[in-house]
Amino acid sequence: MAVTIDRDLKAKCPRTALGCVTARVEVAESSAELMANLQACEQSILKLPEPRTVLESPQILATRAGYKALGKDPARYRGSAEALVRRVIAGKGLPRVNTVVDIINLVSVESRLSIGLYDLANVRGDIVFRAGRARETYKGIGKYDLNLEDLPVFCDSLGPHGSPTSDSERTMVTNETRQVLGIIISFGGKDGLERWTERTAELLRIHAQGRDIETELVA
Repeated sequence: MAVTIDRDLKAKCPRTALGCVTARVEVAESSAELMANLQACEQSILKLPEPRTVLESPQILATRAGYKALGKDPARYRGSAEALVRRVIAGKGLPRVNTVVDIINLVSVESRLSIGLYDLANVRGDIVFRAGRARETYKGIGKYDLNLEDLPVFCDSLGPHGSPTSDSERTMVTNETRQVLGIIISFGGKDGLERWTERTAELLRIHAQGRDIETELVA
């Protein structure tokens, strides 16, 4: 399976880069240690003199600019990293789902980068990161049908299945998932991506019994 960036998307968003992590995992309820890490991450934002300044971080601003360049309103369709940070600032905290999802949310907030997470048992063929086309939709996780036109999306041979805004139910991680692909999405270049792929790999090893872990940068 290869992950590539579409030429047209790259032309509009030339600094787009992806950090990919694949691993065999065991999905379970998060440990007390991982829960403590999530809480510490939340507190690191809430204890800032002005927590909302996190929303102006270069990574979040680059994601907004990428959406704008593709023709999508970043005020209506936010990247998941920004959405998670806004939850924290509003006092709602990060969702607690399972080990793997919680790890991805933790790294997303730490890095300020949106991350797609996919059950590889439900991915078909290679994956391309491109702009959504007219009339393309899918059911987002816990959401209504998402209008994918002009939204950056990940597509396999069956069509779109993920986006920095919301991934699809088709490839979502469940308790039955045994192998995952996480894709860290940067619209501001590949600097720092290696750090965050390694951080993700480390957390998967520690908290999700991660093994056969591989990382790759795509730019």
